[in-house]
Amino acid sequence: MWLFCFLLCSLAASLQARLTVSPSSSQIFKGDFVSLSCEEDDSSAGWTLGRNTSKQQRTQCGDGWGKPAGSSCTITMMVPHDSGVYWCESREGPISNMVNLTVTGGSVILQSPVLPVMEGGDVTLLCKTKTTPSNLPAAFYKDEVFIGKEPTGHMTIQHVSRSDEGLYKCDISGHGESPSSWITVTDKHTTTPTPPPTSTSNPASSRDPALVRT
Repeated sequence: MWLFCFLLCSLAASLQARLTVSPSSSQIFKGDFVSLSCEEDDSSAGWTLGRNTSKQQRTQCGDGWGKPAGSSCTITMMVPHDSGVYWCESREGPISNMVNLTVTGGSVILQSPVLPVMEGGDVTLLCKTKTTPSNLPAAFYKDEVFIGKEPTGHMTIQHVSRSDEGLYKCDISGHGESPSSWITVTDKHTTTPTPPPTSTSNPASSRDPALVRT
């Protein structure tokens, strides 16, 4: 799956559209609603949503999944086999950025940026339960290494650098652990982000993230 994403990313150097996801989270609870849209500076006409999952290889919205509406696509009830890589594509060939979505039947998700983060910016992570209250104390991990515990489930990493790239997850005592999500950091001159690794076994971060409790 990650290799497929990398191959598509290599074709997206001259992006003409941008894929956005609402709600903006790379992890989604089973049964939740998701809307995907292809946004273009001038017009979004002619763009369609595609995806690649473990169940279906490179299919378009409306082909057994989702409800297309122009250059948007809605999935009213996400299920685990909707997990995969999503993108916009046009009849002429160009494609947009890739978005990797993970749908879980578990009780905890990590809300993290769907799109790559610019180097020097801040990243906010939210560990969330399916039941209320959702802002419970949570422990956070990067590449399987504990990086901190926050009393309200929010963690902010300030002034991110490429060394902050990696697999992040969280854990809420008594509720469980979230899936892992890859966070990509790009510099100001990079058009194609570094692809995530092909496995979840990553070395520990070369530096501790700059963390801020919120």
